[in-house]
Amino acid sequence: MKIKLHGFNNLTKTLSFCMYDICYTKTVSDRNAYIAYIDEQYNAERLTQILKKVTAIIGANILSIANQDYEPQGASVTLLVCEETNGTPLQKEQTSTLEPEVILAHLDKSHISVHTYPEYHPHNGVCTFRADIDVSTCGQISPLKALNFLINSFDADIMTIDYRVRGFTRDISGRKIFIDHKFI
Repeated sequence: MKIKLHGFNNLTKTLSFCMYDICYTKTVSDRNAYIAYIDEQYNAERLTQILKKVTAIIGANILSIANQDYEPQGASVTLLVCEETNGTPLQKEQTSTLEPEVILAHLDKSHISVHTYPEYHPHNGVCTFRADIDVSTCGQISPLKALNFLINSFDADIMTIDYRVRGFTRDISGRKIFIDHKFI
């Protein structure tokens, strides 16, 4: 049964992932090959495709996409999403250039972002890859719908997952509502 609300649903639901991959390399050549592999697997273009699929799974619409591949390695992607566009295609895609200062204005309800951190120790052969992913929504869309897809989209050795619901809304009788969905 759908909850009848008084006014705007301002419950914020955030699904946050931290994914880690760890690799030991014996030679500089092996290390460089691992970093090149990670950088190719998790470049801005592929990450954008993953986040577009997340948007479809949770039933949101894309307002804007910003993505960036970094030198020497790493990438970031941010999608601003909303519940409805009234049939108007609002998607804008841009590849940013590295500016000394970047300002991002969040103009609608939700966002999905991923940032990657491929790293290596210069002497002991340990290479690590970390991807931080946030799926934040308000209104009726829930990031939990994309949980299995996100877990399967990354080949991770270690994964931490947090889910937070913040704020409250009110039903038409004025009663506070602190959660607007079931956990499956």
